[in-house]
Amino acid sequence: MIQIPETQAAKEFSTLLNKVVQGQEVVIIGTDGNVFKLVALPRAPKPIFGSAHGLVSIGPDFDEPIEGLEEYMP
Repeated sequence: MIQIPETQAAKEFSTLLNKVVQGQEVVIIGTDGNVFKLVALPRAPKPIFGSAHGLVSIGPDFDEPIEGLEEYMP
């Protein structure tokens, strides 16, 4: 684990981010005594176009009027 003061962390921020990405734990100690931990979040997977093909269907009554909404129909 790397513990580093806030003033030094500001100067070496890019380096610290790289260390976090490599799996190291980085703790920043603020000038006011607060403690912060840098954490790498997992990337969201990219959507795959067409991956739900065949999983979604529209019912045969899709275009039928909805019961109880007749007064709102033109």
